[in-house]
Formats: sequence, structure tokens, C-alpha cells
Amino acid sequence: MLLTLALSSLRSAPRTTLSAGLPRLQIRFSTRVVSPSGFKMLSHQQCDKKSKVLVFGAGNFGSCLADHLGDSSHIVYMWSRSEKLVSHFNQYHRNPEALQDHEFAESITAVGPEFPSADFVRGMDVLLFAIPTEGVRETLTALKPTLDEGKLPLLIFVNKGIEIKTRALTLEIIADTCGPEIAKVATFISGPSFAKEIVKRQPTSVSVVSLSPSHAEQASQLFHQPWFRCYTGDDPIGVELAGALKNVYAIAAGMAAGLGFENNTRAMLITRGLAEMTRIGTAYGASPLTFLTLAGVGDLFLTCSSSTSRNFTVGYRLGQGESLDHIIKTLGSVAEGVTTAKGLKAIVDELGVAAPIASGVYDVLYEGRAVAERANELLSLPPIRELDLSVEGGKPAKLLMTKLGLDA
Repeated sequence: MLLTLALSSLRSAPRTTLSAGLPRLQIRFSTRVVSPSGFKMLSHQQCDKKSKVLVFGAGNFGSCLADHLGDSSHIVYMWSRSEKLVSHFNQYHRNPEALQDHEFAESITAVGPEFPSADFVRGMDVLLFAIPTEGVRETLTALKPTLDEGKLPLLIFVNKGIEIKTRALTLEIIADTCGPEIAKVATFISGPSFAKEIVKRQPTSVSVVSLSPSHAEQASQLFHQPWFRCYTGDDPIGVELAGALKNVYAIAAGMAAGLGFENNTRAMLITRGLAEMTRIGTAYGASPLTFLTLAGVGDLFLTCSSSTSRNFTVGYRLGQGESLDHIIKTLGSVAEGVTTAKGLKAIVDELGVAAPIASGVYDVLYEGRAVAERANELLSLPPIRELDLSVEGGKPAKLLMTKLGLDA
């Protein structure tokens, strides 16, 4: 009852006035939305203008966002390296490798395995990147020659991670491959959003951020629906760090569950994980308030409290005594926290901040330490001040802003 009243109040609240030039939204109903029994939700808010969207990546999240936009009457193309996936999807409107039980919107066309041509890319209004962070640099390098900087599409990134070799965030990878002007208008979406719940139209909210407020607003208007609410911001560095770091703490939460610890321990790990994330982010140069948003504590809570989280699953199986190699081979999907832990360790050492939980996860993943032994060491640490944010630092963010030609 309380949930119904809360969501009803969100539906009835007046919408903010749109900026000049943005499409107007109209509310319609659709039979494709399957709502929980007893709850009728407003359906699509259709845009006057249909956007052409190219999604790079056909995994769980790329597929669910393609479906979300396709079901909002946009024209969506989803690129995959797999010829088999492309053929199967276009014939049956089902993805044989992700969300297999879901029938996708008919307005989605799979393309590939060849990389999209310059003419095709230049016909798009939106480019959405839903690929692992380790593949972003290669993809953008291939994409750069196809971009028309005089008529640049809206670039949206939903990957979460840190590039291992360079320790770069996606914002810096964009600057390196496509130039600072494109990086300054890139948009990032992050928050507590499991793909399988998005395709069921379960109410979900995300953070939509960019160094350019107008581009964040454009992305927000593109995605916003009654069941997919968007909140804009201007701290992509903080949102990227939060999205990457929370996966490491989800592995820690899974390890604790694998050892047999219950709710008190999970609450402790989520709260102390948030404290570590905020400490690291502040030292990096992000706003501490970003870690209190949907992209921060919201995503951390979801990933650390659900057994369906890939990163939580990795930690749980480690806690149960399985080897990392065996887990990775049998997981069936990417758990970015495993690679992020390595990049995070280098960042923590460079910043000189205390991050005992993240360091413990790294030791188990890459130093061969036993989960129980490392957990006992963490529990044996002396008491410390609960809130301890860096008042100095911020060098990595300042260097990145200088690369983009902006004042830190």
C-alpha cells in the first residue's frame, strides 16, 4: 500500500519544464508493460521525435536498455560481434546470450558482426556504449574516424570499471581516443538497475551525469519513463568511481555470505564500504555528495544485497572455497569487480588512503590469500574514527580536468 501511494505521488507530481528544443513528452498506455498484480502504472511517455539509437554491446545491460528505448518508440540498432546472435535476434526478437526469456521490442534491429560504417554511424542521433570498460578504448579508437564532429550524436556510457593498465576512468579514455571536446559532452548513466528487472518494467531510478548539463538533460529525457526515472548531475568522475568501486565491495559482501555471516555483517560491509568509497573518491577529486546518490549508495546497496549480482556471486563462491579461475570459467558473464580490484589497488596506493576492505578483496583475488584468514585480519583491526574524509588531494581529477581544458 505504501509503495502504491509513493509511486502514485510520483506519477501525479508536475513535470519540470523542458529546456527549449527538447522533445515534448506525451503519456500513452501499452500492453507490453507487465505490472505487479494490483498495481496499474502509467505507461510510455512518448517523445514527439523518434531518435535513432545505436547500442554497442548486446549483453544483459545493453539488451535491456535497447529494449527500453525501443519500447519507447525510438528506432534502435544493437551491435554485436556475434553473427549468430545477430541472425537469431532479427529472426526471433530474442537474445540467445542474454535475457533469453524476454521477447524484445520489434523496433530493435541487431547489426554486426562487422563494425558499423561511417555512413551508418553518422545517421544516428545517439550512441550508447554498454561494453566492458576494458573494451572501450578499442571501440572508441575504431569509432573516432566515423564521427562527424560538426554533427555529433549524443554519446552515453553505461559501463562501470577502471581500465587496468592505465588506471583510467572512461572519461579519460574518451579524451584520449576521441579528444577533449567529445569527452566534455559525454554522458554517463549509473545506478541500482538490474537488467532483468528493467525489462519487466520494475520501477527503477538512475543518475544521469555529464560535464555538460544540457547533454545530461538530453539523455535524461531520452530514457525517462514512469518506471525508469532519471536524475541529472554534473560529477561524472564521482559517478564513474562509485560505479566501479561498488563492484569490489559487492565481492566482499559475497565473501561474507559465503563464510556464513548474515545481516549484521552485510550492513557493516555496505556502510564501511560506502565510507571507503567516499574517502577514495574525495581524495581522487570527486564530490563526497555523489556517493550519497543513486549511483553511489543506491547501486552499492543493490549490488551488495542481491544474490543475483555477478560480483556478489563471485565473492560468495570464493567464500565457499571455490577457486577464482573456476568461478570465472563457469560464471557465464562478466564480473567487472574482479578486474576493477586490480586498478583500484593501484589508485589507493597512489592516493595513500586507507581502504582495508578493498585491499582485502585484492589480496584474495590476486595474492592467493584465504578468504577466512583475510576476514579475520580485517576484524582484528583497531577501532578508528568513523568519518574521515580527505581534505586535501584531488590530483587525479585536477589532471583530468586539465586534459579536458577545464579548471579543476
